[in-house]
Amino acid sequence: MENKTLHIVNGDSLAEQMQELNLPGEIVVWRELLCEGPTQKEINSDFFKLRKKFLLKTYNISAENYEERFVSEIKRLKSLNNYDNVVLWFEFDLFCHINMLAAISILVDKHGEIPISLVCSKKLKGEKELQALSQLSLKELENHYKNSIQLNHEDIEAAALIWELYCGDNPLKLKPQIKINTNFEYLSSCIRAHIERFPNSITGINSLERNVLRLIENQEIKNENHLLGYALQYQGYYGYSDTQMQRLLKKLSIFYHNKEGKIVLNEKGQHVLEEKKNFYRELNNEEYFGGTKMYAFLYESESHRLLKL
Repeated sequence: MENKTLHIVNGDSLAEQMQELNLPGEIVVWRELLCEGPTQKEINSDFFKLRKKFLLKTYNISAENYEERFVSEIKRLKSLNNYDNVVLWFEFDLFCHINMLAAISILVDKHGEIPISLVCSKKLKGEKELQALSQLSLKELENHYKNSIQLNHEDIEAAALIWELYCGDNPLKLKPQIKINTNFEYLSSCIRAHIERFPNSITGINSLERNVLRLIENQEIKNENHLLGYALQYQGYYGYSDTQMQRLLKKLSIFYHNKEGKIVLNEKGQHVLEEKKNFYRELNNEEYFGGTKMYAFLYESESHRLLKL
């Protein structure tokens, strides 16, 4: 009797490619961006209500759209029974890893000790950069699937704990998790990237925001679209989408302007990169990362510590 496999896939593009592979099993598509906005540990009606409010306000995603695109898939995931194994298809970045942790938390609650394996983007031989799974050829994707990583009990426990801590209000507890050894090759890098999303104690901007301003300083950038392309390409482990990065650029627009057909830093931009002024008060808002307000903590770059305000 053939094993029944459940595939949880982070995004429609990858799901379409998988259809071409004709892999056995059923596919659930995960369509969320849990690396931004408020979350809670239990993924239930209260969770959905919280997310709907955030997504409507921030990205103008209607409650109806959210129900159709995400909630319906989660309800399917919770109702599916009698599977012999689950395969997770998630990328190396923070965007995907937070979604993956949430998916694992559902699997733990629903399916208990079911075997779980992970297909994750890796640096292929001869490649200088990590490639997203959706950018791989079908042959490469099939090879990744054949070499999927079997997660053990300790891996699953670590994932469930990190999801719980991400949904909590004290990211100081997340910091020690960077050093744990798991079969999640990029998890430590993603936790570190998340920690660095809190505003710097000296400047008030975070590492990703500083990186964007450095791009403006060092590159010949003609306009906002040109800047968006650079910011997306050189964002490291964050994995932000176009719409997420556009929102970040809007926030950073107080630091730059267009001068004679080129995006350049203004006086504020120069001051923040030269660490001459702290813009915490000017940027402070009610934004959340999971269960924590972004501006409730500061990141100290020299010691790599978080400081609670």
